[in-house]
Amino acid sequence: MSENVVHLHKPTDPPTSDTAPTLLTVVPDPAPAAPVPLWVRSGRAVKTAATHETTRATVRAAARHTLYTLNGGRIVARRTWDGRTGARYERMIRAAEAAGNLEAAEEWEERLQRFRAARHHRRMDLLHSPVDAAKGVAVGAGMSVGVLVALGVVMALNTGRVGDVITPLTATVDFIALLIRIVTVVWGPALSIGPFLALLALWSVGRKQHAAPAWALPANVRSGEGEPITPSIVVKALRDLGVPALARAIKEMGDAGASMLGPITIAGCGVEVDVTLPSGVSTIEVQNRRRKLAENLTRHEHEVFITIPTAARTVRLWVADSGALDEPIGPSPLVTDDTLTADYTKGKAPWGQDLRGDAAALSLYQRHLLITGLSNQGKTVALRSLALWLSLDKSVQFLMGDLKGVGDWAMFGGLATTLIQGPTDEHVIQVTEMVEGAVDEMNRRIQAPPGTTFPPLIVLVDEAQVAFMCPAKDEDRRPYGGSKANSRYFMAVRKIHNQGRAVNVLMWQGTQDPTNENLPKLVREGAHTRASLALGTESQARMALGDKAVDGGAAPNLLRPGLDRGTLVVASDGITIPAGQSSLTVRTHYIDDDAAEAITDRAKALRDGVTTLHTIDRSQEHDPLADIAAVIGDAPRVRTKDVLARLATRNPDAYGGWSFIDLKRVLDDAGAEPYKSDGVMVVARDRVARALAHRDTEGSASTGR
Repeated sequence: MSENVVHLHKPTDPPTSDTAPTLLTVVPDPAPAAPVPLWVRSGRAVKTAATHETTRATVRAAARHTLYTLNGGRIVARRTWDGRTGARYERMIRAAEAAGNLEAAEEWEERLQRFRAARHHRRMDLLHSPVDAAKGVAVGAGMSVGVLVALGVVMALNTGRVGDVITPLTATVDFIALLIRIVTVVWGPALSIGPFLALLALWSVGRKQHAAPAWALPANVRSGEGEPITPSIVVKALRDLGVPALARAIKEMGDAGASMLGPITIAGCGVEVDVTLPSGVSTIEVQNRRRKLAENLTRHEHEVFITIPTAARTVRLWVADSGALDEPIGPSPLVTDDTLTADYTKGKAPWGQDLRGDAAALSLYQRHLLITGLSNQGKTVALRSLALWLSLDKSVQFLMGDLKGVGDWAMFGGLATTLIQGPTDEHVIQVTEMVEGAVDEMNRRIQAPPGTTFPPLIVLVDEAQVAFMCPAKDEDRRPYGGSKANSRYFMAVRKIHNQGRAVNVLMWQGTQDPTNENLPKLVREGAHTRASLALGTESQARMALGDKAVDGGAAPNLLRPGLDRGTLVVASDGITIPAGQSSLTVRTHYIDDDAAEAITDRAKALRDGVTTLHTIDRSQEHDPLADIAAVIGDAPRVRTKDVLARLATRNPDAYGGWSFIDLKRVLDDAGAEPYKSDGVMVVARDRVARALAHRDTEGSASTGR
């Protein structure tokens, strides 16, 4: 419409007067859009045609087949040159020298000398060959004519016609003339068709070798998904890795680049090969290009693992079959074998499978344990599966703190002596006091007579980062969390790390997202077995496993969060690690809650019954004289030193700080004084029993906190 439209509206700034008139604004219709020029439409059409998939496929096909022919000619020329000269032997010599294999270099040098000697003899024979050939032709021709004449004579005698004498000679001449006529007819077309046949042969060679850039190859060849790993593929992947010194060395070695490789062996759901790098190429340059190497091998990054064996300038590549790591492993033997038992001292916990597909079992004997990783990656399940196996050894005792508190460890009720579950500061306080009680037990064991054996005591804290980051303080203003010398949880863990191993008091911890704040350096380095699930950064990997393991190829930060759930990297002498490696990647068995309850039911059947405390009772009343009688037991007399140690174990809060003076005071008041026997102070069972029998219960029983 070309007419103007009248719009009625109010102005942006209203007038100050209430009687201000409403403004009328005449707004014309927008002008019609100008037509698009022809050259613009043509350009758009050209762009659409140029970027169309059909056009791109046509260009790729033309480039591919052209390059097949050109590169096929290059390959044929290279093969011809290698066959006529000693270039192949020289490349082999350079390859052996680059790999430091002097014996192989000497062997190839000998082969080169033999090749040159044989070639020299052939060339010398060519000097005499024309004369010899002429003599041979003359002799051959004479003999042939003689044979033909003799044949003609026989025919003439047989037929009686003299003319048959030359019949064989005439037939031979006619046959030769026929051959000449055939060659004359065919020669022209052969000259015309020959070049095309030669080009076709070169194209066939290039096609079989895929001698074209990756962008020009067909989609099925370009993807190469699941392509078997061969020496040539590994060499090409290393050549295209982007390390100039490595590419130059392989180029000089030519096809002999495969001499860098050790045997390619089947290893579980993949293959393994050792690569000896040329001089001037460091192993870290290959490690830092893991993703590119995986893509060159037509694999995903998580399907290629690079470790450093003991040999110098060598990297060990493990390449999974395409998609194999995304398939689950089988169930745990703990679930499938109802008769399975555990042995803390000599046995190993069935934890999962390594990348080779072999069973991965972990020894827990006298080893502190730390498992870390991002949230929801299977840390609790991995830690719990170890505790489930160890619960099948009835001699093992557990003190457990679950600072997540969602019931992941509830099945250990009736197995663990103490089981505290919850995420609050009060739960952290309870767990801290539980760990401090384990420290008192450790000290009691250390003071026991030499040669005394003690049952294993596992002090397990899941989600330990909650304890380290707890802001609560006790009545003496000492923090429960933190990493300072007055931090109660930190110091209790450190004490167990320092001395607990010798008396079978072990600290197991599971924690998330390791940092210096939620996992102090001294605590993480005190663990003998360190394992990590998927992490975010390399610095976190170093905190979790240590510099040595990461420098040796351990890379939990390269695991895929969510996709590699349950896969962890272990650094420990308690698990079998291939020679030269500092860590092992393990895919752990998944044991769900129902299966875990079935396993703990079997473990409970092995025991007489365990009363599980779900809180630390700070108000427990005690009777010192009765407790003394209880720790003496049936022995006629016990050394005062042993009585003090047993009292501290029975009630650490009440008797942990007792000395000989405190013990003597209680016994003297009861009339059961200690005395010397064989030069040592002892407490007599009969005296304590007599004192208990004759004392006034209401007046003499004492209580304390």
